[in-house]
Parts: sequence; structure tokens; C-alpha cells
Amino acid sequence: MLRVAVPNKGSLSETASQMLTEAGYSGRRDPKSLYLADERNGVEFFYLRPRDIATYVGSGALDVGITGRDLLLDSGSTAGEVAPLDFGSSTFRFAGPAGKYSTLEDLQGVRVATSYAGLVGDFLKARGVTAELVSLDGAVESAVQLGVADAIADVVETGTTLRAAGLEIFGPVILQSTAVLIAADPSIPGLEVLQRRLQGVLVARQYVLMDYDLPLRLLDEATKIAPGFESPTVSPLHDPEWAAIRVMVSRHDTNQIMDALYDLGARAIIVTPIHAARL
Repeated sequence: MLRVAVPNKGSLSETASQMLTEAGYSGRRDPKSLYLADERNGVEFFYLRPRDIATYVGSGALDVGITGRDLLLDSGSTAGEVAPLDFGSSTFRFAGPAGKYSTLEDLQGVRVATSYAGLVGDFLKARGVTAELVSLDGAVESAVQLGVADAIADVVETGTTLRAAGLEIFGPVILQSTAVLIAADPSIPGLEVLQRRLQGVLVARQYVLMDYDLPLRLLDEATKIAPGFESPTVSPLHDPEWAAIRVMVSRHDTNQIMDALYDLGARAIIVTPIHAARL
């Protein structure tokens, strides 16, 4: 049985569980349950604190896990990233009192508060900057105002919270993080199937199927508008001058493609969601 670590709470938990369900795995009925055996798919799920997942996987106690790239790098675990999962995105930046700092070098000898001391420490060390890291578990933006630190390194979304605390962003991006699939041994049996299924969910979320009728003489022009993943499927209609076309298109571009095909001469354009895929 493949042993998989899944976040049991936090911003990654709900989406990770939903993604596994869409990939065909069993989901826990009790949100407080910390273990689920999915014998039909040969998988055991262990629901753990997101910050601990990389440690369990790196130690070999569990085979694979879903966690944040930030948490993986901060942990110092020997586990490695297998594939990004395109949710739970976040950006890590430095921030300090407005007008006080402008470059990374300004942090030399400065107290920097963060909840990711390992990640930030490695970033600064790689760039030759020595700062005193102050480890906090949340509410990092208050550290400067309370005199615990001179600057901070934290997740930044809109920057509204930082500005409210009298801080402004400066210096380079520390990390662009997202949820990732991790493993200590990428060749472990069962991992390839899990990865393929999760990739199928990502494809299903990013693409739709588009069917339309088209005069055959316009097929080359239509293919330029919607080339499909490899090429369109073309089926004959009763009228020999027309064909039924099926193609995968980006969900984000669906309406623009429909408009362009209609203007070209396509009719009976229908869009269908994709629930699962293997490419």
C-alpha cells in the first residue's frame, strides 16, 4: 500500500482532499479522522499537520505527501518535489518600516522575524547576507511594531496587512510557493499512478471539450484557431461538405474561441466539462 500524507488543516487541506477525490480515491467521512485505508486503490492516507508532512516523508515513515513548497524547503527534509499541483499559491517577500530598507544588503546584521527561519536563512546565506532571524509562529507583521524585530519575511498577498502595520515590501522575491507532491524516493511503486491521476485532475480543470459543425473547406482555418491537444477529431456528417469537429481547448479561452469559430462559419458549438483525463 502506498502511504500518502495529506494536510489535515489549513489552506491546503480542503483543496488537497478534493483533488484526491476527483482523482478517484476515497475521502474521509469524519474530518477529525487521521487515517483512511483505500484498499481498492492500494493507498493509505495519513492526515497530518502541513508543516510536519515533509519530515515524515523525508524520514521514510511515509512514501509521498502533499504540502507547500515553502514548507518543504523550510523543513530541511531530504524529500524532493515530484510535481507542482497548481493550488495554494503564495509569494514570500521581505518588508520593513516605510522608507527604511530598499535592498537585500540592507538586512546585514538586522533582526528579521519570520515563521520560515530555515527557508529565509538559506535564502540570505546564499546571497552573503547575515541577519539575526527571529522565529515566530504567526502574526509576523506585528513584530516590528512590538520591537521584536527590525524587518520581516512573510507571505504577501495584497500587501494590505503590511501597510496597515506601517510596513512596505522591498528586495527580491524569496519564493513563489504552491502545493506540491513530494517523495523521498521518486521510484517507489504506486507513485507514478498517483501522479498521473493528479495530473489528470489538473488537465480536467484547465481544459474543456468543444464540439462544433463546420464546412470542410474551413477546417484548416478552424484548426489555427483551436488546434487541440494534438489535433482535432474530424467526423463526417450526412452532408458531405460538412464535418463534426471535437477539440480540447483552454477553459480560460473558451468564449473567445467560440466567438472566433462562429465568425469563421462554425455552428452548433457545444462545450462540455472534462471530469478526468490521461494525456
